[in-house]
Amino acid sequence: MRRKFDVTTTQPETAIEALSRKSGLPRQRIKDAMNKGACWWTLKGKLVRLRRATKEVKAGTRLQLYYDENVLDRKPEAAILIADKSRYSVWFKPHGMLAQGSQWGDHCSLLRSAELELKRPCYLIHRLDADAAGLMLIAHDSKAAGALSQCFSGRTITKQYMARVTGIIHTRDQLIDTPIDGKAAISRVTTLSTDETGPTSLLQVIIETGRKHQIRKHLESIGHPIVGDRLYGKPAKTPLQLLAACLEFDCPLSRQRVKLALPEPLSSLDN
Repeated sequence: MRRKFDVTTTQPETAIEALSRKSGLPRQRIKDAMNKGACWWTLKGKLVRLRRATKEVKAGTRLQLYYDENVLDRKPEAAILIADKSRYSVWFKPHGMLAQGSQWGDHCSLLRSAELELKRPCYLIHRLDADAAGLMLIAHDSKAAGALSQCFSGRTITKQYMARVTGIIHTRDQLIDTPIDGKAAISRVTTLSTDETGPTSLLQVIIETGRKHQIRKHLESIGHPIVGDRLYGKPAKTPLQLLAACLEFDCPLSRQRVKLALPEPLSSLDN
C-alpha cells in the first residue's frame, strides 16, 4: 500500500526523528526509504530529495515521505557503463530499469546508478521506455545536458533500434508516419532477418521523431507488434524485444561526428 507522510517540523531536530514520529514506521525502514530517494524537502527554493536521515532540519521545515514497500523492495538490475566521455557518459540500460526515478524512489533508475558509480552530477538527456533496453546518454554538467538535449529535440541525431516482432515481414526502408497523440511521428523499418519457427522477424527501426511508445505503436499499426509488448501486443516469457542499438550525431561538445553502438553481446535480442 502506498502511503504519503507530510510533516512540518515545530522544532529543530533530525529528519528521521520528525518522520518517525509522524509515520510510526521503524527507523531503519525510514532510513532505507530516504537512501532510496523517497523523501523530499525544499532546499534553496527547489524541491529535492533528502537522503541523509541524520540531517538536522530547522523548525518550519516541510518533509514529505512517499512510502511504498513494493517500490522500495525492488532490486535494480545493473546498468553497464559503455564509455566515459568526461562531460557525458554512455550506458546500457537493461530491460525494466527506469531512466529516472519517481517521487516514490530512484534506486532502480539509470540516473541514480550513474550518480553512484561515477560520483558526479548527472543530468538526463533523453528517455527510453522502462520495458526497452539499450543505449542512453547521461550528461555531467548543465551546459552539456542542454547542448546534447538539443540534438534529440532538434532531430539532428540518428536513432537506430532493433525490434523482434511477431509474424513474417519483408520490407526495406518502409515509412510509417501515422501521427501519435495528434503529433507527427516518423519511423523507417527494414527487415534484418526472419525466423519461420516463431514466426518472428528482426527489424531495424530508425526514428526521426521521439513520441511516447512511437516504435511500439507504429509496429502494431502495421500488424507486427513487438514480441513481449504487454501494451500493444501480447505478454511473453521474454522482456520487450526492443533495443536502442546505435546513436549517431555531430557532438556539440567535441565538434566531431560521434557514432555509438552497443558491443556484443549487448547488441542482440532473444530469439
